[in-house]
Amino acid sequence: MINEIDKSISFDGRDIRLKVGLLAPQAGGSVLIESGDTAVLVTATRASGREGIDFLPLLVDYEERLYAAGRIPGGFLRREGRPPERATLISRLIDRPMRPLFPGWLRDDIQIVATTLSMDEKVPPDVLAVTGASIATMLAKIPFNGPMAAVRVGLIGDDFIINPTYSEIEAGDLDLVVAGSPDGVIMIEAGANQLPEQDIIEAIEFGYEVVADLIQAQRDLMAELGIELVQETEPPVDPTLEDFIGDRVNDAVKQILAQFSLTKSEREAALDEVKATVVTAIAEMPEEDPIRAAAAKNSKALGNTFKGITKKLMRRQIVEDNVRVDGRKLDEVRPISCRTGVLPNRVHGSGLFQRGLTQVMSVTTLGTPGDAQDMDDLHPDEEKRYMHHYNFPPYSVGETKPMRSPGRREVGHGALAERALVPVLPSKEDFPYVIRVVSEVLSSNGSTSMGSVCGSTLSLMDAGVPITKPVSGAAMGLIKEGEEVRILTDIQGIEDFLGDMDFKVAGTDHGITALQMDMKISGLPISVIADAINQAKPARIHILEKMLATIDQPRSDMSPYAPRLLTIKIDTDLIGMVIGPGGKTIKGITEQTGAKVDIDDDGTVTISAIDGVKAKQARAIIEGMTRKLSAGDVYVGKVTRIIPIGAFVEFLPGKEGMVHISQLADYRVGKVEDEVAMGDEVIVKIREIDNRGRVNLTRLGIHPDEASAARASTEK
Repeated sequence: MINEIDKSISFDGRDIRLKVGLLAPQAGGSVLIESGDTAVLVTATRASGREGIDFLPLLVDYEERLYAAGRIPGGFLRREGRPPERATLISRLIDRPMRPLFPGWLRDDIQIVATTLSMDEKVPPDVLAVTGASIATMLAKIPFNGPMAAVRVGLIGDDFIINPTYSEIEAGDLDLVVAGSPDGVIMIEAGANQLPEQDIIEAIEFGYEVVADLIQAQRDLMAELGIELVQETEPPVDPTLEDFIGDRVNDAVKQILAQFSLTKSEREAALDEVKATVVTAIAEMPEEDPIRAAAAKNSKALGNTFKGITKKLMRRQIVEDNVRVDGRKLDEVRPISCRTGVLPNRVHGSGLFQRGLTQVMSVTTLGTPGDAQDMDDLHPDEEKRYMHHYNFPPYSVGETKPMRSPGRREVGHGALAERALVPVLPSKEDFPYVIRVVSEVLSSNGSTSMGSVCGSTLSLMDAGVPITKPVSGAAMGLIKEGEEVRILTDIQGIEDFLGDMDFKVAGTDHGITALQMDMKISGLPISVIADAINQAKPARIHILEKMLATIDQPRSDMSPYAPRLLTIKIDTDLIGMVIGPGGKTIKGITEQTGAKVDIDDDGTVTISAIDGVKAKQARAIIEGMTRKLSAGDVYVGKVTRIIPIGAFVEFLPGKEGMVHISQLADYRVGKVEDEVAMGDEVIVKIREIDNRGRVNLTRLGIHPDEASAARASTEK
């Protein structure tokens, strides 16, 4: 147990409050971090390592409780179930800056759990949870190269804002999260409205200044509690085994990495062959040999050592020779090919983008307003009109494994591509469709998320979506050896796997729309990040030119199988009438016309059908039902019913009135059937509308010009 401490940190007119020692006393470390009425409990717990684990088993979970916003969950069970997509993304947001700060040799189970307990719908909880994870880890006395902190930066007009509210994020041109350690920036996540590179760099620098203040506040808190950062000693490794492997593979691996003509599969096969020779050599040794004993003691030592040697030689080749394993220059993009319409037009739009061995097919589907995704989480937005989903099947990397539901990586890559494209999508008023894009990774050798952005731009234009600008993207890498730094353009798989950075930059020819930077080292100075952002621009423009050579603007015609949408506006007081009791009226319109009808709370009615004629028919019915009627209006109608005292005439779709027998002719009519029959077309005028809303019609006193105008209106 530690003493209960409350600490407040103020910056840019906003406060963050830290409460330690109040909640979760049996967790390794816990902190309640608050801002406004948003409160997040973050805990960190460590357990003993498991036998045979050769990686850091870090598990990060972000949990939302709907009671935090005074809401009861929907569904039959009325309790929280599977985490919503945004919760998964926040879990990744916490994981990504934390993971590089644990020692590379640590193999203990570590779990970080962040739970939003209260939310005022103004202060987003995500950056609070990221900073809280650092504090909880230090309180748990887990080896950690922190502290680490994160802030959000918004842009309103020309002013940067730290930790903006949801409404400020919505109104601004930037939503950037920057996390950092004492060594520099360690993670960036951003969406932007086509901002220039320099604005993004200044925003990162602005945010890191506050991150530095939060890092110092954490140090002050630990000092106040008398807690020092844990410095555990790395477990000893057997240098004999490492030297034995190095002596036998160094030259062979170096030669393979220098054969630039090798394909990915050929290079991997050659490296596996070299590794197999070492396995054979060790297996032929006497059982009592110390090298064989060391290899037997740790079954994964050989593989890890071989990976380390490959990593060292690849990085040395880049730093010393400025050349990559495929022979490219550091700023060179792999060969690109683009296609549209690769699938039959049953799908509404398709695009195929290939860069090197990375191939992504994106497919666009246009839906009606009723297809929007309902969001049952704490975020103020209640629905999504644009959904981007990313699939990564095992065959894309030549592997076999069970196919399961999308994991955190798939959710994260889809969200990044979605963020990159949202700024260029048309408004709901200009294009009322709900849009879903699915990116299928068919082959992967690095930068599939940016391949998804490029393929999806092609697909959206192929579907006829009037995007304001095409978007492209490139992934930047980094090799840092001591003071030597090399930035790589368009990284491939091995450079991502053995490199220090994965920095994805997406945007148009006007500016950046999305950023995502992850590090494997403990931080980078702003100057290096600025160089990476600036080096990405010519790569993005080059890729964009290749895309525009395939399709330079959205198609004017949509797929014949895409729904046709018509929109009209009705008085909100008439919404209930159009829907009808229990939805009876609106269901009747759908059954009669085959068109789907969606009504928003503001009175916007969207009518959709594959056949445009059916959509127009449904629109006519609704316009007729909701049209304001006045005495003296003349219409062309059809006799629908006959009773002894008169005839009922449908003069507008869904609107009937009665012509009394005395109003059928300017002489005495003995029998209604003598004048009209079922289905007859008649010209009628509204005589009066009684206090119950019933319409009384007449065939008398209609001027020929009025009759002609009514016929012309009907034909139109």
